[in-house]
Amino acid sequence: MSSILKQVHDVAKQGFGTGTNELYDRARPSYQSEALSYIRQEVQASSVNVVEIGSGTGISTRALLAHPSWSQSLARLHAVEPSEGMRDVFSKTIKDSRVSAADGTFDTTGVEDGWADLVLVAQAFHWCPDYNAAAAEFARILKPSGIVALIWNLEDRDAARWVAQLRDRIESHESGTPQFRLGLWRQTFNTPNYQSIFQPPIEKTWDRSLPGTLEIAIDRACSKSYIAVLPEAEKKKVVEDVTEIVKRGDDMTWQEKEKGVFDYPYRTYVVIWKKK
Repeated sequence: MSSILKQVHDVAKQGFGTGTNELYDRARPSYQSEALSYIRQEVQASSVNVVEIGSGTGISTRALLAHPSWSQSLARLHAVEPSEGMRDVFSKTIKDSRVSAADGTFDTTGVEDGWADLVLVAQAFHWCPDYNAAAAEFARILKPSGIVALIWNLEDRDAARWVAQLRDRIESHESGTPQFRLGLWRQTFNTPNYQSIFQPPIEKTWDRSLPGTLEIAIDRACSKSYIAVLPEAEKKKVVEDVTEIVKRGDDMTWQEKEKGVFDYPYRTYVVIWKKK
């Protein structure tokens, strides 16, 4: 197990290291209003303290700040991110006196006991190396009525054959990393700390389509950590594969075909934890 975790750590560290994060920030989609509204409804507090773990370049933070319900009710947001490169982009793109950011991990947040109304983890919990320790840390920093919300945006392979082909081609390079689709993160719910502290998880999904182009599809593929660490020749082959699949356009729904704009289907997943 330790060797697997070291491999995961190395891939994440290199793939999300300095120099890669402007692409990540540009390529990854933001979070839809309906999913953020749902999370807000699940938080009981009228004035909300948020700890965002794995805050990355600030995509989800900016979405909260722009959301009508969140912008009005957010008291403080403390972002925790172990990647110095990602924190650098975060600090450049977010200028709000309610928001702070610091180094930290899933089980070492540096947040005081009982401070948070919400622990938010966006597009990151599948990287957690110790689910039992994370459950204990989340419980420690949460208020008694506080909740955890995990959220992911993923290309929806079930919505179109070309998306499935694209993901199959890209995911062939995963090299054993604990991607969301493998479901390893679900082991959290069988750990002693989770089962003693939290209720069974509540899961909800939303489907949507975003405008896509060949450039967006290439950037999205290259923003994945396990693609970013590939040798240049292999990354070039990934770009060629993405180009071939998109240009072939099997069962693609076009928005403006003459401009190369198509529907890029996504599915958003939210998992809520509540204390017993």
